[in-house]
Amino acid sequence: MIQQTFGCEVREDGSKLGFEHHGYDGKTFLTFDKETASWVALDSQAQITQRKWDAIPGFNQKLKSYLDEYCIDWLEKYLSYGNKTLLRTETPVVTVSSRTEAEDGMETHVCRVDGFYPREIDATWRRDGEVWLQDTLQGSVAPNADGTFHYWLSIQIDPKDRGRYRCHVEHDGLKEPLDVALKESKLGLIIGCIVAGLVLMYVIAGIWFFRRHQKGYRLA
Repeated sequence: MIQQTFGCEVREDGSKLGFEHHGYDGKTFLTFDKETASWVALDSQAQITQRKWDAIPGFNQKLKSYLDEYCIDWLEKYLSYGNKTLLRTETPVVTVSSRTEAEDGMETHVCRVDGFYPREIDATWRRDGEVWLQDTLQGSVAPNADGTFHYWLSIQIDPKDRGRYRCHVEHDGLKEPLDVALKESKLGLIIGCIVAGLVLMYVIAGIWFFRRHQKGYRLA
């Protein structure tokens, strides 16, 4: 198996970098030193190839010129073509869902972050404002069909501590970091609705008995 990688880079300070590496059977075999315009053998078996390539007239200088000039020119050209897409930002949409585990009463909350661009994002669970990694799981940043990305992370907590947790998201598409509070669990909402219904039923029944009693008293 033979592998070759090459490329160039322009840093913010204007400095230019270029590289070319050759691999053999999964290991680095030869690398090009752009500053000295020569090859470096990282394996004793690569020394034969190193000497042959260094001896080819003009070969190393042409490669150095390519990495210093042509590669940089093409890089800047493609960047100018893609700036509208590459430099855009899409604001992430953050939602939190929850469920209660019947066995132990613990709650699992899932924070989903969707539709953001660029890919880099910082999303964490925080307890009392501090990053909390205990009992947490997280997926990997994955692409959507429209070129944006999505991500998720979950946490399991004691319901009594629900108010202490937030899903914290930082991204270039946000003007400031976003903290999303946890929702009430569905079981808690159902119990609350049942209790409210029972209370309402007793109130209605009380009013009915009271009016019936008052009506009977006037008839007497």
